[in-house]
Amino acid sequence: MNMQKKKVVLVTGNFNILHPGHVRLLRFAKECGDKLIVAVNSDGLAPNQDYLEQSHRLEVVSCLEYVDHAFVNDKPIEQLIDEIKPWAMVKGKEYENMFNPEKALLEKIGGKLIFSSGNSRYSSYSYLKNNDIGADVLPNKLNGYLARHNIERQRIQDVIDNFTSKKLLVIGDSIVDQYVQCNAVGMSQEDPTIVVTPDESKLFLGGAAIVAGHAKSLGACSVEYFSVVGQDQYVKFVHQKLSEYQVMPHIYEDDTRPTILKTRYRVGQKTLLRVNEVRSHDISLTIQQSILADLKKAIDKADVLLFSDFNYGMLPQPMVEEITRYAEDKPIILAADSQTSSQVGDISRFNNMDLLTPTEREVRVALKNDKDGLVVLAQKLTQEANCKNLFITLADEGVLIHKPDKQGSWDNDRVKALAANPVDPAGAGDCLFASTALAIASGANIWEASFIGSVAAACQVSNVGNQPIDLQRFKQALNQFW
Repeated sequence: MNMQKKKVVLVTGNFNILHPGHVRLLRFAKECGDKLIVAVNSDGLAPNQDYLEQSHRLEVVSCLEYVDHAFVNDKPIEQLIDEIKPWAMVKGKEYENMFNPEKALLEKIGGKLIFSSGNSRYSSYSYLKNNDIGADVLPNKLNGYLARHNIERQRIQDVIDNFTSKKLLVIGDSIVDQYVQCNAVGMSQEDPTIVVTPDESKLFLGGAAIVAGHAKSLGACSVEYFSVVGQDQYVKFVHQKLSEYQVMPHIYEDDTRPTILKTRYRVGQKTLLRVNEVRSHDISLTIQQSILADLKKAIDKADVLLFSDFNYGMLPQPMVEEITRYAEDKPIILAADSQTSSQVGDISRFNNMDLLTPTEREVRVALKNDKDGLVVLAQKLTQEANCKNLFITLADEGVLIHKPDKQGSWDNDRVKALAANPVDPAGAGDCLFASTALAIASGANIWEASFIGSVAAACQVSNVGNQPIDLQRFKQALNQFW
C-alpha cells in the first residue's frame, strides 16, 4: 500500500523582529499541511542595514515548536519552489490583492497559494519557549532589544530623572474597583453554579484616576486630574485616594450618573465574575463647559495631556476635538488610551496624538477589521488617526511598537511581556500608558519609552489590584537588565 505523500507548506520572509503576527501566520501555515518549512531570507535578499543578521533571524524562527525545518535562503523564488515543490505556500492576507509571482509557479507543479494572517483570537504565547522565573521581571525575554536600539543604562536613568520636571494632566472616567476575595465552597446541588463565601472586600481607585496615580508615583512634578463622579457614597473615597496619591483633583459631580463601580469576585488568584454598575450617557454640556474652561488654563502650563477613555460618557467627541484643537499649537505631548472591554469604544477618534496605546481588539474594533495582520492593522490605524507612535498591547504576548514616517514607511519591534510572576492583569495597560507618555515627554525615543513602560507594567501585574507603582521597586527592576 502506498503511503500518502506529506503535504509540505512553505513560508518565506525576513522575520527581522518576530512578533505575534508572524507567530500566528506560521501556526496557521502548519495547520494547513503536515510539514512546515520556513525559508528565512538571507542578508543578501534582505539588504537592510537595520535588520538583524541572518543567523539571529533564523535562530528565532527555529525556536517555534511548529516549525519543522527552517533555513537561510539566498535563492530566487523560482528556484526555491522548484527544489522544494511545496503542496502550498502561505502569505499574509495583505498580499492577496497584489501581484504574487508564486501563484503561477505553484500552479505549474500542482500547488496552491493561500492567504491568511492567522487567528487573531488565538494566543501564540504558549508556543514560545518558557523562561525561568526571576524576580519582578525576566530580562532574558528582551532578545537583544536593548542592543538593537542602543539603549544604555545611563540614558534610561537620565530619562527617569527628568520625570520630576514634568507636569501632567489626565482626563477621563473615574472608576471604583471593588475586590471581593472569596472561598470556593463547591457546586450547588440545585443548579450548576459555583458557590463561594466572601471573606474580604477591598476598594481601589481605578479608571483614569489610577493613570494619574501611576504618573505621580513615577515621580512627575505635578499631576492634575479632571473627571466626573456621582453624588453618592464613593465621592469621599475618590477624593481621599487622590489626596493620598498627591494628585490635584478637578472633580465635577453629576447627579444623573453614579460613580462607576466595578466589583470583582475572586477565588485565589482568579477572578470568577465581574459586575459593572454604570450609566454611560454623555456628561451634560454644562459640565463639559466647566471642564473645558479649567482644562485650557492647565494646558498652558503642562507638559503632557493624557486622555484615559473608558467609554462611559466622560469624553464626548466634540469635547475631545475642542481640547485637541486648543492644544495643537502648544508644546505639550498628547496621548490617548480608549478601552474597549465590556463596552464599545473607538481609539481612532483621538486624532493627531503623539502616542496611542490600544489593545489588539481595540484596534480591530476601531477599524472594523478582523482579517489583517498586526503590522497592517497598525499602519492603517496610524493613517486613520494620524498618530506619531503606536503601541498595540497584546496581554501576555507583550507589546508591538509601530513607528510610521512621513514617506509611508514604518519601523516595528516588539517587547515581550516581562513579568516574572503575574498575579493580576488589572492596571498593566494603565501603568504602561502613563509611564511611556511620561518617558516621551522626558526625552525618550519610542524604543526607550516602550522598554520603560514594559518594565513598569511588569511590576504592576505582580500585585493584586490597580495601585500606584512603587518607584523604588520599578528602579530595582530596571537595574536587572544590566
